[in-house]
Parts: sequence; structure tokens; C-alpha cells
Amino acid sequence: MAKKRPQPKGKQQPQLQGGPGGGEIPVVGAREPCPCGSGRRYKACHGRAAAHAVTELVQRPFEGLPGECDWVALRELVPAATVELTVKGGLPEGVPSVSLATVLPMAWPALRRDDGSVLLGLQNDTASGDISRDLADTLQRALEAEPGTPVKGRRAPADGPRLQDLLDPEGTFEPVVHPGFEFWVPDAENATPEVSASLERANDAAIPTAKLTGVDAAYWCETPEKNHLRWVMPHPEEKLLDALARLHAAGTSSLGEGTRLVGSFRAHGLTVPVWDLPTGVSAADVEKPAAEFAERLAAALASDAPLTADERRARGGLTNRQVTLS
Repeated sequence: MAKKRPQPKGKQQPQLQGGPGGGEIPVVGAREPCPCGSGRRYKACHGRAAAHAVTELVQRPFEGLPGECDWVALRELVPAATVELTVKGGLPEGVPSVSLATVLPMAWPALRRDDGSVLLGLQNDTASGDISRDLADTLQRALEAEPGTPVKGRRAPADGPRLQDLLDPEGTFEPVVHPGFEFWVPDAENATPEVSASLERANDAAIPTAKLTGVDAAYWCETPEKNHLRWVMPHPEEKLLDALARLHAAGTSSLGEGTRLVGSFRAHGLTVPVWDLPTGVSAADVEKPAAEFAERLAAALASDAPLTADERRARGGLTNRQVTLS
């Protein structure tokens, strides 16, 4: 872990009641004396409430954004992808575009390119329990950064905006999955040695991944032993597990010969069923089976009948193989 970053100071910082004369207590660095005059460090005094405000976990940080399921997939499952973002009220002068990227060189939170465009990194560690607020703070600072400079991470103000406040709710969210991270550097030949080395390491570690076109938020990936399909779904978890159990007990939960529903992830408040696929089965091969499965799932989700004994056993097996990513 990097050394602790100081608390940012600015007009958006939360003000806590309780200062001398009943005034407000400004936010200062965690180890600085508390402005209330108690003689204790801020983190042990009025900073406790502020710290709680920025560390309380938001279970569904991307809820309400266009493409919530794809946000989750790009955060947790997809190595290399970009998405053009639509900012409310349009872009500031000198910013031709804003794009989300799964990862940036040297794990930068964001980058203002030489041409003024902004890349916002998604798969970074965040300082609070609200990924949306942290990303919004990074985006705001990237829009104001000098062209050609990365944006450093920091703890976002507890009362700062969230992505839902900055991005157009009517905008599209259409991920483009890349085979590698060449999108980092428009002119790879003139990249710095540090960026070139980071690019090479990232490309070596990237798992081949493709997004299905016939269903939403389903991503095929290739691994040495077998391939997989990981499908982020928006349905309530308990309802979805019941539906998957009905299909599993009926023998209709697979995506074709040699494929198998093996369990699910839980990530950012959504459930991600996972199928094992034989080596050699491509993303194109599962397009039609996935579309057919979506129809079977819709019918199963519509059922309110109590689970049978076989379906309860199938549900127990799926639940036992569930892993929480976040």
C-alpha cells in the first residue's frame, strides 16, 4: 500500500458541527490537530464521522447508470475495454472526449491526454466504500488537469458528487473489448520506457475476452484449460437463484453439449452466473445458445411456484459454489 494520502481541502469538503462557539469544523489531515481545539488528532475527534461517511460500503455503486451490468463486468471481469461516456451538459472546452478504460498505465486513476481527451480508469483501488463517488471525483479533476498529465488518487470528499450526478442518464454505454492495451498509447513508438514496460506486462497478463452481441453483459473468455462465459444479470439475487435452480434441475441450464453452469459470482450487488465451456468453443459458438437460454430464464423468472425437492437441491449446489468478489 502507498503511504496515506492527506485529506483534500476545498470548498466541497464536509463541514461538521461542533467548533468553538458552535461553528463548523473544517476537514483537515487525519493526523493534524482537530480544529475544534480538543487537542486530539482530527482522526480521533471530529474526523470519525467524516471517515465513516467515506468508508460506508455502497452495495450497488453503479445502480442508476446506463449499462450497470456492463460497469460491473468491466470492473471485475474484463481485462481490456473502453467505453465513451456522455457527460451531463456536454464536455468542457478543450476536452474532445471522455472514455472509461478498464486499466490505465501504471494504474493511474485517470489520464488527460495531450489532445485534451480524458481516460478514466475503472479497476483501481478506491479510498472509500463508494466507487461511484471516488470515480466522480477523479473524473472532475481529470477534466481540469493539464493536457498530458495523469491524475493521482485521493480520498473523495464525503459530500462530493457521484457518477450518477455527472453522467447523462440517457447516454449510451457500449463497451469495446480490446485484445490488448494498445489503446493506451496512440503513438506506441514514442511512448516512455515506463509506459512501454507497463503495456508489455499488461498484454502478457490479459486473458482473451469477447462480449456477446445477442444478449446483454455476457462475456466469453479463454483460459489454458477451458473457456468460460460470465454473464452479469440485473435480476434480484434470490429470484435469479430460484430460476437458475429450476433450469438446472430440469437439465436446461447448459449452453450446449459439453457446457455446464458451475456457479456464480456476486459483485457490486449483482449476480454473475458462470458456465464452463470446452476448449475450442468460441464466443460466436455460444451466441445462439445464450439467446435461447435467455428465453428459458425469462420463463423461469416468471414462475412463482414453490421449488420442488430437486430444485431445492440444485439451488443449494449453486449457492454453495457462489463467490463474492465485492
